[in-house]
Amino acid sequence: MGGPLRLGTFTPSVLLEVARTSGALERAGLEVDEVPVASSPAQFQSLLAGELDAVLTSPDNVLAYHFLSRNPLGRRIPLAVEAAIDRGLGLSLWARAGVETPHPGATLAVDVAASGFAFVGYALLARRGLTRDDVEVVALGSTPRRAAALVEGRCDLTVLNAGNQYRARAAGASLLGEASDLGPYLGTVLAGLATTSSERRRLADALVEVAGEIVRGRLGDAVREAATTRLGLSALDAAEFVGLLRDPERGLAPTGAVDRRSVRTLVDLRHAAEPDRALGDVESGLEDLVAAGHLTD
Repeated sequence: MGGPLRLGTFTPSVLLEVARTSGALERAGLEVDEVPVASSPAQFQSLLAGELDAVLTSPDNVLAYHFLSRNPLGRRIPLAVEAAIDRGLGLSLWARAGVETPHPGATLAVDVAASGFAFVGYALLARRGLTRDDVEVVALGSTPRRAAALVEGRCDLTVLNAGNQYRARAAGASLLGEASDLGPYLGTVLAGLATTSSERRRLADALVEVAGEIVRGRLGDAVREAATTRLGLSALDAAEFVGLLRDPERGLAPTGAVDRRSVRTLVDLRHAAEPDRALGDVESGLEDLVAAGHLTD
């Protein structure tokens, strides 16, 4: 591959920025261009078209495009998961200021209606007695876009993570529940097309190395700086974000392992919202999907 590795992301990656500033990318012989994407269908369309070399994405997206033909692009895409990156980074359901409890007719903003974060939203609403049919589901794209919509009052509810929830909280939004309440959860993986890529493998190793350093209590200043510059967080929120990254249930995945228990949570959430017989192929197909040595029980 000539030139920088093109990495598609929804929210600017603090982990990638720390890998850059700490020298981990340079030591791996990598130059990485972070490319913002508007939605998960756009991300995978760009990956398929060769406009992206790798993606930081929800593992549910990988399951949908790798195993299911009933996805937004209408076709299966052979994919490979290099490593787990995080456990959701505080993935949670939020209500805008003025909405104290979710109610029938409320608008729920999602990336797309049949996506992993949306399934978390449906499951958390169910805990409050509301079904998917009780709310108006609107597709507004990536997490930063949905955070802006919540703050601006263009939706009543949405699922946020990766620092976007702090922006909503500052505007008076209230927390209604977290993905971690639903079982072991994986929020982000590094993935790409199912072709061998030494650059993608080196990027996975560099990100996992830096994640391990952060979880072990190092690189705190670098994380705070990246959270401030890349996410626009206040000093107080950036300090809170450091703690979130180090949280064993909601933060970074310091070994890069994709564990079957978390994948089962994803499959169960998808099956509850969008039943598909092809989901039965996930368990047996993980060995071929996940990089050698990165799949655990």
